Amino acid sequence: MVSAPNEKREEQEKRNSTEADAEDADSKKDDARRRFLKLSLAVGLVLAVGGIASVVRALFSPTSPEPVPPLPATKTVTETVTVGSTGTSATSTSSGGSSSTAASAFPRVKVANVSDLAGGRTVTFNYPLDNTPNLLAKLGQNADGGVGPAGDIVAFSQVCQHLGCIWGYVPTSGSPKCDSSYKAASPVGYCCCHGSVFDLVNGAKVIDGPSPRPQPQVTLEYDSPSGDIYATGMGPPTIFGHDNGSNDVLNDLQGGTVVG
Repeated sequence: MVSAPNEKREEQEKRNSTEADAEDADSKKDDARRRFLKLSLAVGLVLAVGGIASVVRALFSPTSPEPVPPLPATKTVTETVTVGSTGTSATSTSSGGSSSTAASAFPRVKVANVSDLAGGRTVTFNYPLDNTPNLLAKLGQNADGGVGPAGDIVAFSQVCQHLGCIWGYVPTSGSPKCDSSYKAASPVGYCCCHGSVFDLVNGAKVIDGPSPRPQPQVTLEYDSPSGDIYATGMGPPTIFGHDNGSNDVLNDLQGGTVVG
């Protein structure tokens, strides 16, 4: 039988052993926490240093600009064409991805002498093609685009812009053959097909009838010493039947033989 003092001693030793085990466990936990904190701090420092380094590189390292896409290739075409022995040359330059059509020059052609217009006479001539008739007249008053000493000599395509009929010249106070009741207040072109009337003093603008456009005007050149009159080009719109209504007068050079 164990005596009471011995039991107390054993209980005390057990208590001491349990407390020692607890202290040892706590000590191990503290060591683990310290190691974890040290590791976390080290990782944090590494990340912080890496982040700062990245920022520094971004701020101070040269960067390469983004490549600029190349422009599409273009082609420049220049062509010179001379028409006829009395012709002039013109140069056309075009930039783009496709070739331009050949540019052509209007010929410079003598069409009359001022003496041919005396007494109110008119002259008809083909220009710029051998199948495109025009009418030349001395109006007796200054006119848009007129040449000569009084600036009253003009010429226009005689092919009506309505449906392609040939109009006739009517002087001031005159009447067309098809309508004796009509009296011209100023020199006009009168188309007897459908009654279109063109004011020749003001660029052959339409003043009556169904024509949708004025008549194309021939560009004239007057030689003072000789009195010779030359046709050198055409103004818009294009001659009827040559891309109607277009302002590209180079179309007037298509569909026939260039004169000169």
